[in-house]
Amino acid sequence: MNHEKLSKRLESVALHIPKGSILADIGSDHAYLPCYAVTNGHCDHAIAGEVVEGPYQSALKQVKSTGLSDVIEVRKGDGLEVLKPDEATCITIAGMGGTLISSILENGKGKLGKAERLILQPNVGEVNVRNWLFANGWELIDEDILEEDGKIYEILIAEKGDPLQPYHENKQVGLMFGPFLLKKFSDTFIKKWQHEKRHFERIIEQLDASGRSGLEAKRRELEVQVNLIEEVLKG
Repeated sequence: MNHEKLSKRLESVALHIPKGSILADIGSDHAYLPCYAVTNGHCDHAIAGEVVEGPYQSALKQVKSTGLSDVIEVRKGDGLEVLKPDEATCITIAGMGGTLISSILENGKGKLGKAERLILQPNVGEVNVRNWLFANGWELIDEDILEEDGKIYEILIAEKGDPLQPYHENKQVGLMFGPFLLKKFSDTFIKKWQHEKRHFERIIEQLDASGRSGLEAKRRELEVQVNLIEEVLKG
């Protein structure tokens, strides 16, 4: 992977960056995404934020080597603290857990004033990100799901608006599975939740085999999850 050929995951993220954006890519690693986005006309200017020294230095070298130092600024700092208030119009956070992404957004809420779009790609814990968006006035406008190198990823795209809008039918089910992903009902979506169902069933088997008392509540919680997945997979 490089700035000319992104991973399938990051390429899908890039496709949702509005043209003319000022992009902030948080946790930018080698800055491949902002370099690709600028080079391919997805945005005009970009900020690559990285908290770890090694990736920060890699991002600096990448931006310099591609001749984009005049339109991409690499900054070192934790989360959204690399931004000035009202600076970025589009923010991407990819390749982290959903809990961490939610924490970055929560801690940096003061930097989101000018942001028009959030493009978030949690590796796990997507429900945590949807809950944060819902609680903070961000409306999901689309979602993608894809498989790459044996792993399944979800991409959530949100703009300021009515957070309830995509959840009319069943909010709790939508938060867990993704309201747009439920409608698209792709083969990858089905594969993901078949895997999750088997995972929960294995945990139930392990709880039963342990013979320990006091696990009834945990078992019931898992059974509810399994039954919900079964209902969803019926279509």
